[in-house]
Amino acid sequence: MVSPSLFPNQSQEPLAERMRPRTVAAILGQDHLLGEGGALRLAIESRRPHSMILWGPPGVGKTTLARLLADAFGLEFMTISAVLGGIKDIRDAVVFAQQHQPRGTLVFVDEVHRFNKAQQDAFLPHMESGLFTLVGATTENPSFEVNSALLSRAAVHVLRRLDSTALQALAERAFETAWPGVTVTAEGYRLLVDTADGDGRRLLNLIDALAPTEATLDRNAIAGRLGDRVRQFDQGGDAFYDQISALHKSVRGSNPNASLYWLARMLDGGADPRYVARRLVRMAAEDVGLADPRALRLALDAAETCERLGSPEGDLALAMAVTYLAVAPKSNAVYKAWKGVQAFVRERGSDPVPDHLRNAPTRLMADLGYGRSYRYAHDEPHGYSAGESYLPSGLEDVADLRWYQPTDRGLETRIQEKLDRLRKLDLEHPSSRR
Repeated sequence: MVSPSLFPNQSQEPLAERMRPRTVAAILGQDHLLGEGGALRLAIESRRPHSMILWGPPGVGKTTLARLLADAFGLEFMTISAVLGGIKDIRDAVVFAQQHQPRGTLVFVDEVHRFNKAQQDAFLPHMESGLFTLVGATTENPSFEVNSALLSRAAVHVLRRLDSTALQALAERAFETAWPGVTVTAEGYRLLVDTADGDGRRLLNLIDALAPTEATLDRNAIAGRLGDRVRQFDQGGDAFYDQISALHKSVRGSNPNASLYWLARMLDGGADPRYVARRLVRMAAEDVGLADPRALRLALDAAETCERLGSPEGDLALAMAVTYLAVAPKSNAVYKAWKGVQAFVRERGSDPVPDHLRNAPTRLMADLGYGRSYRYAHDEPHGYSAGESYLPSGLEDVADLRWYQPTDRGLETRIQEKLDRLRKLDLEHPSSRR
């Protein structure tokens, strides 16, 4: 029999509601928007409200931020749920805003992506006239879920998952509010933070439901209250990102058994299979690369299967992909080449495109020499324009710019052989630019 809590919670109001910040300054996280020089910080300081879309995962404070922005700008606040609302609610918002002129109104639309195109368009004339400031919240990518007319009239601000520092601070505040007589160990806090996985609301709901029976809560005591799945996921003190790191390194190390073990640990503990699938796609591109290009396609197929079937049926596809990636030949040559090119471009700047590589759709451009002396590779021996240069003028003299260096593993062995043959043709060609 479970003992009654020694620290009864006197409030019937959910902890998440009691912990809702009362000022913008009290919001944890989102420093990129609310910190010094942040877009929303500057808007508040200049008292210049603007329509916006707040895009971010659940539990990061989109609704709270919208309400506090209304207070900071001195605007009336009205909220619409796009899940339950429709055109009538938009008309009601227009009437409400008209009644509160000239003070102004901030209309908050939760889950704005749930409105169809016609409903989203209904906001446009009132945003343009300045009748109200629209703040929409969405967990979906606005590029795909919000129509372009609305996007052109609203700034998109990306809210980030709460990091461990913000979650730790939130947890400490929550215990002071909900269970002021309870002490939590560092490992206990770590378990709560890991379980919340960037979601502040989830963290507060976990703490609200703890009902402590002892003055000190350690990791084991908290795990016992959170349930078996959480205890399995964090068995031995392994945090979520430690496990995905172990999975990635096992695949990179060509150990299929260890790879399957860490996959099973994560899925058994409640990790989102879609997240694991995305990481497998990353592993295929970063660690297998062109040594076996089939690996990327297999990882993508596994991700699609996982999305269509869900768990547990889709888990087998992930296991297939993990096993294939582990036994596939490994190469990070493309990864290294891409990083090297990126660094070079950032440092070098914008060299002009050589004239012979430019397109000449008009006579003027042709007269300027665009496309002149370009050699069409298909008309050349071996289908290759030996000695031709495809880089901006002068770069050949900067350094050896062969960023991509194939390994001697898998398909890249043959790729290197071909590159060697082409290099030989370059050196033998009389018009070589090198």
